[in-house]
Parts: sequence; structure tokens; C-alpha cells
Amino acid sequence: MSTPGRLGEVMALDRLVHEPARLLILAVLSGAKEVEFGFLEQMSGLSKGNLSSHMSKLEAGGLIEVKKSFRGKRPLTELCITPAGRRALAAYRRQLAAVMQELPDPAAGTKRR
Repeated sequence: MSTPGRLGEVMALDRLVHEPARLLILAVLSGAKEVEFGFLEQMSGLSKGNLSSHMSKLEAGGLIEVKKSFRGKRPLTELCITPAGRRALAAYRRQLAAVMQELPDPAAGTKRR
């Protein structure tokens, strides 16, 4: 069974970007030059381990860059979105908007035959 129109594109959404925690990370990073791990942890509400896991997937996919250094004697992790990450996020937005246009409006109600 094929899905009519652009609604079938929902299955083609970039799953690396589509996962809510990773989408949030990319959205936050897209609005900043660099973001510290602690800030992203607070913004996302994710645990350190969960955030690190999502960061690793995005980094392996080339969508973010993770920089590790020290501030004094304390470790510092900074993240930034890559050009490929910006392109992936932009493509995801366009594709999701097209899919959403095809969905029936539940507020409009349905007509029964």
C-alpha cells in the first residue's frame, strides 16, 4: 500500500535529526556560535549520560562538533553545529513542513459519507 501525496515522506524524515532530543540539541546549537555542555544540559533537561549519547550520534553523523578543553583545572565541553548540521536541519524543516501540509486538520472535523 502506498501513501498518497507527500504524506509518505514522513517515512523518509532524517531519523538522526527527527529524534526529539537530537532535534532540540540542533535547534539550540543553530542559534549560537558555541554552547557549553552544562547549558545544553539545563536547556534540554536530559541527564549527562543521555545528552552525551545523543551528542555522540550527532557528532558521528557530522552534524555537530564537540570541543573538549579545560577552564583552569575543570574540563570544558563545547558544542557547535557544523555546516552539514545546518543543512540537515534546514532540509528536515522543509520536509516536515511539506508533510504537515498534507495532514488533515483535526480542528476542521471530518465529514462522514
